[in-house]
Amino acid sequence: MEEIIFPNQIRMFRRLRGRSMQELADHLSVSLSAISKIEKGYRRVDQEQLVRVAEFLDCPLQDLFVNEQNSQQEIVQVWRREQERRNKINEKTGLKTLGAGLRQIRNEKNLTLIEVAESADMTLSVYHRIEMGQREVSEKEMKNIAKALNTSIDELKAEIKALEDKGMLEEIIQRNDAKYKLLSTPRGAISTFGSTNPDGLKISVYGTAGQDGDVIIDFNQETKKVQRPANLYGKKEAYAVNLCTRRLGVLLPTRSVLFVDPQDVVSVGDIAIYYTSETNAKILSIREDENGQLYGIRWNPDERIEIGNNDLNKLHKVVAINL
Repeated sequence: MEEIIFPNQIRMFRRLRGRSMQELADHLSVSLSAISKIEKGYRRVDQEQLVRVAEFLDCPLQDLFVNEQNSQQEIVQVWRREQERRNKINEKTGLKTLGAGLRQIRNEKNLTLIEVAESADMTLSVYHRIEMGQREVSEKEMKNIAKALNTSIDELKAEIKALEDKGMLEEIIQRNDAKYKLLSTPRGAISTFGSTNPDGLKISVYGTAGQDGDVIIDFNQETKKVQRPANLYGKKEAYAVNLCTRRLGVLLPTRSVLFVDPQDVVSVGDIAIYYTSETNAKILSIREDENGQLYGIRWNPDERIEIGNNDLNKLHKVVAINL
């Protein structure tokens, strides 16, 4: 599951709803300390946790994000100062040069982000932030990265130094800075899934409104193309769906795009596309009954959709959301 770190208004909504940090911690099955870090924007959370937080606090998902139009100015300023502080630290420690060098070497070896991340035993999110120059790297991680790039740590460092001396990394650093500035601007959406894509890949979007809140997904009728999220690099079977239904309630705005990986395993807490025919589908929030059987929920009106064991191949997992 893709992880994201973001400026948020979870604490504000939690207090408005009269809920305690401990209640939220219990709901997410995490520690009280973890909730504190999440509310301050210092700890990453995954998409499933975000959806569960929105459900727990009974608010639209996009309202959890800081944005300049609806958020308190103090919250926006605190987030910006934190980004500036981290950026200065990264400049002093040479992380930008390291990240740019790793990207240049990876491209020269014709390797993708996901290939290096998996070989280095890292999540795609973590390795991508390393290449962006926004994360420190331990000696063990550096060793794994070097191995993934088919070299040693000393040879890797020497190669990055040689690239820097030749002036070959400055353009990459400038591009990374521009992307990071875009990501650091609170806009109230999960834009990090799409806007960090360094290779400019596109993914097809399908879906028109059907009857009773269903969605018609005809793979012969593409509605548009959007930027492919980083966690779907190399996955040719992935696609995206317009959220042209209100049967998920106010959880997501109607302009949302759902990114789908049909090869990923659907589990409790996920949002999934459930095909009832070749082109007719329902967008469901997945739950589990006392017998461990999965079922789907949608609202307006409330409806429970039973999912048999023979129907699991009809479920396609939503792995990212662009609001």
